[in-house]
Amino acid sequence: MTGYEANPIHLDLDDRFYRQVAPARFPQHRIRWRNDRAAGTVGLAGLDDDQWIDHFGRFHQLADNLRTPLALCYHGHQFGHYNPDLGDGRGFLFAQMKAEDGRILDLGTKGSGTTPFSRTADGRLTLKGAVREILATEMLEALGVNTSKTFSVIETGEALERHDEPSPTRAAVLVRLSHGHIRIGSFQRLRHLDDAEGIELLMRHTARHHFAGKLDATAPVNDLAPAFLAAVASRIANTAGAWMAAGFVHGVLNTDNFNVTGESFDYGPWRFLPHFDPGFTAAYFDHAGRYAYGRQPEASLWAVCRLADCLVPFGGTPPLEAALKDFYPQLEASLQRRLCWRLGIETTTEQGRDIAGALFVAAKSDQTSFPQILHDWYGGAKRRGIYDGDDWQGFANALAGATRLAQADNAVFDREAPVALPIERVEALWAPIAEADDWAPLYNAIDEIRRWGAALHGAGDVMPPAVPASE
Repeated sequence: MTGYEANPIHLDLDDRFYRQVAPARFPQHRIRWRNDRAAGTVGLAGLDDDQWIDHFGRFHQLADNLRTPLALCYHGHQFGHYNPDLGDGRGFLFAQMKAEDGRILDLGTKGSGTTPFSRTADGRLTLKGAVREILATEMLEALGVNTSKTFSVIETGEALERHDEPSPTRAAVLVRLSHGHIRIGSFQRLRHLDDAEGIELLMRHTARHHFAGKLDATAPVNDLAPAFLAAVASRIANTAGAWMAAGFVHGVLNTDNFNVTGESFDYGPWRFLPHFDPGFTAAYFDHAGRYAYGRQPEASLWAVCRLADCLVPFGGTPPLEAALKDFYPQLEASLQRRLCWRLGIETTTEQGRDIAGALFVAAKSDQTSFPQILHDWYGGAKRRGIYDGDDWQGFANALAGATRLAQADNAVFDREAPVALPIERVEALWAPIAEADDWAPLYNAIDEIRRWGAALHGAGDVMPPAVPASE
């Protein structure tokens, strides 16, 4: 495996942070998705299909890596209510490697069987849920969002009973490639247990391995805590701004669903905006709209504040409050830069703020889909004659003077775009699989997303990088 470099850093921690578990045994193993593009970044693209199944369906150890999978320990606030009965209930950490860019990347699972945290659940994942996660991660990657990658999906031959889709339904085990699986909820659990030593150990571990060059992991803890909080907050603000620019609604922004590296992950009831609506929710059970599209910045800061709560023992509240003062400015800067990138323009910070504001005002009064709007104004001028009224004129005025970037390959961009994933399209891609085991429409859609993303990224790419460069 040329380029593969095992680096199981989680073993630096003790068993306060994880439980050793055994993977489920599945009756069948049928590869439905292998992400060779992602596998190439960690030296695993050369595995043949039998080896792939051996490692990512049966979970036999990768060379020099974790001998036993680890179910990670965490708590979290779920819709504002603290829940100490969490932890990896249907997944585990399987392997850790050094990527080609020098970062540590994890392989974690979903649907790999029960763990001590499963309670009454079966530890399984539906095949439809796995397909939805493939689509979410591929689309977000194309849009430059810092997201986990769906690395592997293997159908397991089991039939599951679920209340939210026709049952019995097919099962799968998913593997995701992610920049760490340490969550805000990982720290909350230690705070709940009054384990200040554990918080410090986990903070130094994260600083050393995930913020190398940015943070001094050996600094006095009262200095490290606010610096660590500021670094985490900056990453999460960047990602939240990217969600907003993408018109993406995560759906469940509980504190256990925030990775402290800022990477977006764990996709359940996600949606993309059908049209611009700040009150749009992705989860049918989010009755109060806590995690609506327009409230995602608020939810993100609220989650970061819960991390701050965990760090109060190290120097008190004032330094932590100071560490969070730039959260909204950083989120807004991320949003503005990314919107300008999607519009194919480059401009000053002040003008970017005006453009974003004018766009949201105009889009709110229009039923055109958000991706369609961004496509139609790509290059800084409208490409279709449907945008009338004072609000759209105000947006056009705000665009005046912006610098037009080198444009995407128009043949690809116009043919493929606007790439959008409304719920209707997701269901249309699932239907042939459910009815005739026909995967061609899904694979074709993924190819389309990747071609469009490549065209977009190849056009004068001044967008802030999805993944922060080595610091």
